[in-house]
Amino acid sequence: MPEKIYLSSPHMGGKEMDFIKEAFDTNWIAPLGPNVNNFEKELCTYTGASHAAVLTSGTAAIHLGLILAGVKQGDEVICQSFTFAASANPIIYCGAKPVFVDSEPDTWNMCPEALKEAILDRKKQTGKYPAAVIPVHLYGMPAKIDEICTICDSYRIPVIEDAAEALGSHINGIKCGTYGNFAVLSFNGNKIITTSGGGALIGESEKDIAKARFLATQARDNAPHYEHSHIGYNYRMSNIAAGIGRGQLLVLDSHIQKRRSNFEFYKTAFSDIESISFLDEPAGYFSNHWLTTIIVDEEKTGISRDDIRLRLEEHNIESRPLWKPMHMQPVFKDCPYYGSNVCEDLFKCGLCLPSGSNLKEQDLVRIAGIVREFFV
Repeated sequence: MPEKIYLSSPHMGGKEMDFIKEAFDTNWIAPLGPNVNNFEKELCTYTGASHAAVLTSGTAAIHLGLILAGVKQGDEVICQSFTFAASANPIIYCGAKPVFVDSEPDTWNMCPEALKEAILDRKKQTGKYPAAVIPVHLYGMPAKIDEICTICDSYRIPVIEDAAEALGSHINGIKCGTYGNFAVLSFNGNKIITTSGGGALIGESEKDIAKARFLATQARDNAPHYEHSHIGYNYRMSNIAAGIGRGQLLVLDSHIQKRRSNFEFYKTAFSDIESISFLDEPAGYFSNHWLTTIIVDEEKTGISRDDIRLRLEEHNIESRPLWKPMHMQPVFKDCPYYGSNVCEDLFKCGLCLPSGSNLKEQDLVRIAGIVREFFV
């Protein structure tokens, strides 16, 4: 069996152990410490955000963002349907109800027109506007976030930007994660940089991010004993994990460059295959190309997305379908949905190809050769 090629495996930069060793040498093994404080500052410097709280996961960050946005039991929250379940699950944690919105073809992210339709219809149906909106920058491609925020601002609905897959992506130089009231980053093992597991909540309000840190450390009040006036959570990132993150942040731009190079390689390799297409950046958009994705038009050649996926699997190469939309998931089958079938069609025909920043040229050649066997 040939060597395994993963979809997106962790890629260390070499300096991570320096920060970890410093934590050991100074005995900062406890949950918090200098690496946590500095990682938060460095994330703000990189993204242009004002404040950050590093946490155990991006899911935890969405949960805290919803709480800080005032979402409570019985509220409705609009979420992009075409995403991973972690974008939507925290809505349920809050006792609220998800309302799902379709994507648009230009970015595959939340459709502004369907969003406006959903906001107005939910007001008509329930007598109040949704309590928050969660757009996602999927696979590193920025959403039409300016339009989304303008719509939400007009109805005074807070935006929680899910930038878990889009660290380093931007529109005209303004980084993803700095448009909404709050934004979420992820450092899961398969993300563009990793802390093994982890995430961050970023925002402009010092008071709100301070409250996020308070809630994330079991909401312990300022007292000599353990005093709690709020329900808290064990969501704070450890000082060791933050040390990994500081080392990873040093190589983030080179990881982005490599993943964008992967995208260009695949695009060139398949340029003569009419039934394979790619998602290109709109004018002014910059994607980190966390994952390179393709659409396979089965009607043109009789070759399906799954034909390619299974053939790659036979050769010990990991790929996966695009996200199955949330409104198609059994757990969310009774939730309202607005839009057409854009995200359903993407799920049916789309495939994520291996995209790690640690892929070698021979890996890419091997992958492309196996795919091309179907068409030449």
